[in-house]
Amino acid sequence: MFERILVVCDGNICRSPTVAAMLKAERPEKTVSSAGLVGLEGHDMDETARAVAASNSLECGEHSGRKLTTELCRDADLILVMEARQRDRIIERFPEASGKTFLLSHWNGARDIPDPYRRGREAFERIYPMMRQAVDAWLTKI
Repeated sequence: MFERILVVCDGNICRSPTVAAMLKAERPEKTVSSAGLVGLEGHDMDETARAVAASNSLECGEHSGRKLTTELCRDADLILVMEARQRDRIIERFPEASGKTFLLSHWNGARDIPDPYRRGREAFERIYPMMRQAVDAWLTKI
């Protein structure tokens, strides 16, 4: 059904690489990647995001931030975003992706998952379970 999954946030250094790692760990047979609307190209994953993932026994692996492109949208079967405004921006910029772009939390409340960037470790620790629960809700669908 969904073989190529793209996870999108803003900078592609905090939420989307964490969620991509969660999905890869649970569905290793799927092709899972991430990108950002503004994409901090070439940047490694945020140190705090990586540390919080590790403290939850999630290995995120190597990462290099990248910006969302037409090609990435075209090649994905499913695009998961963290916030409704991100979905709206994708649909505006890439209308062909409208039918396959969903909130990560679509199946568990459809709430935005806030950006923890530059907000301290507590913010990362607060959103980690939100991302985990949303990923778990998608697992039966993918």
